[in-house]
This record gives sequence, structure tokens and C-alpha cells, in this order.
Amino acid sequence: MTGVRERLERALLLRLRDASDGQPRADQLGTLLRDIAASERIVLSTAELRALERYFDDRFFGLGAIAPLLRDDRVSEVMVNGTRGVWIERDGQVEATPIRFRDADEILVLIERLVAPLGRRIDVAQPLVDARLADGSRVHAVIPPIALQGPVLTIRRFSARPFDPDDLVRTGTASSAAVAWLVEAVRSRRSILVSGGTSSGKTTTLNALAYAIGDHERIVTIEDAAELRLPQPNVVGLETRPPSVEGLGAVDTRSLLRNALRMRPDRIVVGEVRGGEALDMLQAMNTGHRGSLTTAHASSAYRALLRLETMAMMAGLDLPLAAIQEQIRRGIEIVVHQERGADGRRRIVEIAEVDPEGDPYAIRAIAP
Repeated sequence: MTGVRERLERALLLRLRDASDGQPRADQLGTLLRDIAASERIVLSTAELRALERYFDDRFFGLGAIAPLLRDDRVSEVMVNGTRGVWIERDGQVEATPIRFRDADEILVLIERLVAPLGRRIDVAQPLVDARLADGSRVHAVIPPIALQGPVLTIRRFSARPFDPDDLVRTGTASSAAVAWLVEAVRSRRSILVSGGTSSGKTTTLNALAYAIGDHERIVTIEDAAELRLPQPNVVGLETRPPSVEGLGAVDTRSLLRNALRMRPDRIVVGEVRGGEALDMLQAMNTGHRGSLTTAHASSAYRALLRLETMAMMAGLDLPLAAIQEQIRRGIEIVVHQERGADGRRRIVEIAEVDPEGDPYAIRAIAP
């Protein structure tokens, strides 16, 4: 079958180019493949034709060798480490695959195929790119000279189905009692910060908690890359925008937060605070938008409050530290801390209430 595939590939490339003035088109693929098989007197079953059509569609127009990985619902992340190999995260565990790219150019073509339709570019002058695919998957790529051992591509996938509180129990992220307590906290309009390290499941937990917000409330979500999937009818999703090729048109989280306040939100859900926007988020929580939700990188519930303090100071407003600490104590009511274990499973390891009278911060562990 390999020899037949190679014969078909050579002929197919020639026919595609001839048929479209040098610009191959995916909608020609099936017809051309059947014609070539007939002219070459290659007998193929219907199943074999379908398999070859999918293979060539991936090869010429899609994600190439990694396309089958992204069809596996159990795969949540695909990591291409140059020509050294491809790794995946499946069911929470990182594993190597037998896939190898022949050279760096093959990976570069794949990256360009992903980001070009999104209006992004990647080249020596701009060797880093972040993008979001149509299905919501998040793409990050870095190429030489920044990447020392060849182009690196990372694709993080997200479930198309909204992740609800029951899923936190089903996946072992939290106990049913803990989830019930958190759901009640969300419904009671208590402001919640979800903390954790990279890939600890913060966004997934944020999505599940936001699922518990009532259908009658207006929700504005703000994200760098739109990952949240909320079922409520009155949801407005906002996404940051990087600068254009000319360095213009960037829209950051702070700008979106300020504009969100003019949209009459009942709740604001910020995918992650990383810098000065933390102060804007705190001010929203303290000025009539109770029950808002956000995430932040941190190593524990208490350290999440300290990091929030540092990020708020990055806003550049020269506020006294005591004023920022007061905003945090009055704005954040609950901290949910999550970690990823050695077995790959994400678990909520801390749920803490923030004492508004603490100095500077006092938290009380919740064990429902």
C-alpha cells in the first residue's frame, strides 16, 4: 500500500497544480484521486479510497502527520519538538509518539498553514506566534533563532462540550461535597480566584464553576484565547488581540475589562490575570460585580493572594500597598487552588475563604 500511495501522491501533486494554476484546492481532491487511480489502473476499494483521501487531505491541506492525533478525543495536547519527535498528552499522561518530521521546513509549512488564515505571521523577524483555531484549540509556535533546536509547535485542545460541575466529580478533580459547596458559593455571588500552576486545570475548573451562574444573569468573559464554553443564553465573549504586522491594533485585557464595565455585566469572568489588569479586576469585584471569577498562576492559595498583590502593583497607578491589600481582602472571597499530580490527574487541593479583616491576609481552609 505504501508504494501505491507514493505513486498516487506524485501524480496527485501534478494534477492539483495543473487544475488550479499552482494553488491546490481541497475540494478537487476526491475527484482527482479517483481519476488518477483509474488512469494508473490501480484498483482500490471504497474504504481504501476514503482512507487515502483523508491521508492526502491531511498531507496537502491539513495538519499532516499530526492530524490523526487531533482526532483522538483523549489527546488534550500535541507537542512537536522540531525534528526530534512528537509528544502528546493523553488522559493526563505525556507520552512519545512514533511520528517524526523529515526536516524543519516541513514543520514550518505546517505552522504557516495553521496561522496564515488567522491573519498571523511567523518569520525570523517575528519568531513567536499565538493563535486560536476555529475549533477553539490554542496554538503556540516558536522558530529559530529563538528555538535552538528547530521549530516547536504546541497545540492545546479543549472539549467542545461545556464542562459542568458534575464533570469535576467525574474526573476526580474534587469530591461531590466540595463541588456542591463551590456551586452554592457561585450561586451566592461570592467572588472566586482559581489558582494553580501551568496545565493544572485552572481554566477547566473556572468553566465548570461559571456553568453554575444563573441563566438570568449577563456574563462577560475576557480571555487571551477563547477557551470557555458557557451554556447560559446571555454571554458576551471578548478576546484580546495582539498587534498587527505593523505593530498596531493591540487590545489587551485591561482595555477589555474597562469596556466590559460598560456592557452592564452581572458577572465578569477573566480567563487569567497576569499583570496590571489584576487591579482592574479587583476594582470590578469591589464596585458592584460580586460573584466574578478569574484565575492566576500560584503555588498555593495564600501565595495566590500575594501574587495578586504584585500584579496589581504592576498597574502603574502608584497606589499605596495598604490600599491594594484592602482591595484584595474585600474583593476576593474564596481561593480554589488546584494542582496536577504525578499521575497526570488534576485535583483541587485547597479551598480557602479570605478573611476581610486579616492583616495582610488570613485564610480559613474549607473542608466540606
